[in-house]
Amino acid sequence: MSEHILQGAPDVPLTLRRSGRARRISLRISQLDGRVTLTLPNGVPEDEALAFARQKETWIRGHLDKREVDVPISIGSHVPVGGEAHEVVQGTGRRVVIGDGVIAVPGDEARMGARLKGHFKQMARVRLVHSSDFYAERLGKSYARISIRDTRSRWGSCSSAGTLMYSWRLIMAPDQVLNYVAAHEVAHLAEMNHSSAYWAQVTRIFGDYKPARHWLRTQGNELHRYRFAE
Repeated sequence: MSEHILQGAPDVPLTLRRSGRARRISLRISQLDGRVTLTLPNGVPEDEALAFARQKETWIRGHLDKREVDVPISIGSHVPVGGEAHEVVQGTGRRVVIGDGVIAVPGDEARMGARLKGHFKQMARVRLVHSSDFYAERLGKSYARISIRDTRSRWGSCSSAGTLMYSWRLIMAPDQVLNYVAAHEVAHLAEMNHSSAYWAQVTRIFGDYKPARHWLRTQGNELHRYRFAE
């Protein structure tokens, strides 16, 4: 894997990666963070891939222009908690405090993003453990453990060993969306598939899941716009 720049106004970072399974050069733009990746077969020179990117420059820039602007965490930025926008303000003391439409983050502003990220991860763990316990009891199954990550391609997963994994960014989503993801993954403890029997289990322990699933499909990517710089 190598990093390059498509020069222009502005410059566009390019990531080149090789794949033994690739048969031709392919181009992908992540809707989550705007990352532009060129995948090329083994044996194809990088110069050829970069020439391909220059040929597609208008298409690349057009897609990037359509993306919503990323939101770096700083004083005055607005971040959702439970689906409701909160303004980030300078806090005092040692703890992050959330309430009355604001998030008070103490300490150096340069560390606000990292501080808030850590707080959100703790909040997410508490909420998702609670929801997972609730739906596991309804299902009549138990899980092995829970891990919290910052995943890009999925909001949660359930392993064959009973380990549940969730994205901490769900703490920014509406409560019912977070609860739906917990129910979705817990239901896999009974059905490790997406068959009609599986969805029947989701309905039994959660209820009508379609509005929450629709929210994730149409608005979920928005949660990846928020940049919690280290």
